[in-house]
Amino acid sequence: MALLHICPGPVYLNKGSSPLSALRLAFLLTSIFLVIEFVGGLYTHSLALIADAGHMLVDSAALGLSLFAFWFSCRPATATKTYGFYRVEILAALFNGVILIIVSFGIFYESYHRLMHPPEIESGWMLIIAALGLVINLISAYFLHGAQFSNLNVRGAFLHVASDALSSVGAIIAGVIMASTGWYLADPLASLLVATLISYNAWRLVRDSVNVLLEGTPVHINLDAVHDELVRVKDVDSIHDLHIWTLTSGFYAMSCHAVVANTGRRHQILEELRTIIRDQFRIDHSTIQLEEKTLQHHEINPCHSTIQ
Repeated sequence: MALLHICPGPVYLNKGSSPLSALRLAFLLTSIFLVIEFVGGLYTHSLALIADAGHMLVDSAALGLSLFAFWFSCRPATATKTYGFYRVEILAALFNGVILIIVSFGIFYESYHRLMHPPEIESGWMLIIAALGLVINLISAYFLHGAQFSNLNVRGAFLHVASDALSSVGAIIAGVIMASTGWYLADPLASLLVATLISYNAWRLVRDSVNVLLEGTPVHINLDAVHDELVRVKDVDSIHDLHIWTLTSGFYAMSCHAVVANTGRRHQILEELRTIIRDQFRIDHSTIQLEEKTLQHHEINPCHSTIQ
């Protein structure tokens, strides 16, 4: 029995770097600085810095998840795991998203109390730490930028780092306002903005993870368009039991039954169908069963099956 095994090809980032080394560097920088920023937030009493440290924790988790996915992606499939271990990434992403939503609600709660009773903040140190955080995020984004267009894992990591850079900008703006005007409400307001950004990204992560686990059709693929293209192939009478789902980030699979009128062209028809799926819709793995037009067929619905 042939087992499915897919290992991603090379992805080139900025000259002289690899996706794995770029992710490792970004993960190391982010993990170190989130500790510095969290301690700095406690010292300066700045909730904006603590919230930004929480956002960097999001980034660190996302980068770690990307590294984990790279490590798992080339593990061979087994007789009991014929699709390999790709769904481990999705389960980790779902868990990550749920934890991040909880963290964002904690920041919302603390921001509310600080809006009622804003504490005095060491705005000078806050500015220094936030500026350093912005530099760290820009360095990480630079190394990840080159591959974000061709690899979904790296793209997710890049978006996390880029959004955290925006959070650092928010903390800097809040620090400037407090240093110049003494208006300490700027800190919890900036924290609310960061928490909103975290919860939005976390919700998208949970939504996309659940869609993969439910084997939903990828959002960028129109199932009707796929059906219409396949049924245009010469001697294909109809297409049924068409299913498209995601194995893991950026890797898609499809299965269908094709009813054919000319059984003498079975090989040519199969190749034409596979070419459409691969070239037009970028679906990597396809399973197509050809049926003669005279045979009856029906879709299996487990909710209406009977045992005789």
